[in-house]
Amino acid sequence: MIVTPPSAEEVTGHAAAMYDSDTQDDGFVFAHTQVMAINPEAHEAFERLIKAVVPSIGIGVYEAATLGAARAIRSPHCLLAHGRRAMRAGVLDDAGLRAFARHDDSGFSESEQAVVRFAEQLSIDAAAMTDADSQALRDVGFTDRQIVDITLAAAARNFFSRALLALDVPLDVVPGLDRTTADALTAR
Repeated sequence: MIVTPPSAEEVTGHAAAMYDSDTQDDGFVFAHTQVMAINPEAHEAFERLIKAVVPSIGIGVYEAATLGAARAIRSPHCLLAHGRRAMRAGVLDDAGLRAFARHDDSGFSESEQAVVRFAEQLSIDAAAMTDADSQALRDVGFTDRQIVDITLAAAARNFFSRALLALDVPLDVVPGLDRTTADALTAR
């Protein structure tokens, strides 16, 4: 890692809350949390963005957008973290998550599969997207607000994931994920 995160003794405010949340949930502070604690204001702004988009699309669609974007840019941190979140939320089970890692999105509903494809396209070549990409979301029932929020969710995942990749943040073992599932998600 090319930056030095603050120690638990140094953090205050939002950064301290970030560390406390990880410690309470998993018993340790994830490397990605430590790096984001260098600029807690940016992390807090990111969290506010996510909290602004999830209500209109729901957690299942949010996780589909997040996982689609993370898979497209090969972000192991976000695949593991959001794979676990998707499982905890009942969006996917272990088998569905392993299938997702093999580019089989059948564990998702039809509308969530459309979101995965949209998020992947946004992550691979957003400039090549056309009205047809948004229409595919509309065709499975999404409103204008939801299409915007799906776009923001996928774009936000690109921001966060690409920052972690660029900073060469070490990859932590994510508790609660079967080893086979974790290996499938992080295979290159």
